[in-house]
Amino acid sequence: MRAVSRRMSWPGAMAPRLSGLVAAAIIALPGAAGAELRPLARPESIVAAIENATPAAAPDPAGEVTEDQLTEAAAPPELASADPGAQLGPVTHLPLPRFVTLKTSEGNVRRGPSLSHRIDWVFVRRGMPLMVTAEFGHWRRVEDAEGLGGWVHYALISGTRNVLVAQDRTILRRRGDEGAPVVAELEQGVVARLNECSRDWCQLSVSGYRGWAEKTALWGVFPDEVLD
Repeated sequence: MRAVSRRMSWPGAMAPRLSGLVAAAIIALPGAAGAELRPLARPESIVAAIENATPAAAPDPAGEVTEDQLTEAAAPPELASADPGAQLGPVTHLPLPRFVTLKTSEGNVRRGPSLSHRIDWVFVRRGMPLMVTAEFGHWRRVEDAEGLGGWVHYALISGTRNVLVAQDRTILRRRGDEGAPVVAELEQGVVARLNECSRDWCQLSVSGYRGWAEKTALWGVFPDEVLD
């Protein structure tokens, strides 16, 4: 398991670096590419029991959204992503494609837009950014940074904007400028909260640090997208 490596800017001294179990407990990263998405490995009898369950009257106290709670009341609002060339979805009238975030630590990804369709994958990383490419009723077709995915119920996603660091040793700077002091260094695969973006830089928050990273090093924001 890898973790974000942080390097602070200290004048006149070697920049200290935090790593190991402390950092790993804050930002856990997969050991290999694609670890956020795993094939379904549960017995079909368990899947059938989940899908035939009576909807729960209240949400899970831990904040998880399970398949027996996929109701309209449980669905979070979906927000628009400012892709200038986006078309509007037939259900939400929000832009397609657009970026959203996985709301739960386990989300079934189906072959089609209903509970009767087979589960091909399970997303297992809460907060990971996803791109919505189509919508049908209460279902959204999504894909991750590697282009893998399928259909998920809209109660499993949130309009919160996160990004995935796509380039190893991405530098987080105090300002959106190549000459600005270094705040942190991020490994590939780190997920960070997206705060705002200019034409070439985005401000991120991750593990208590805030700074600006070059947009080209991130997945989860459109090249021409500007966020205030």
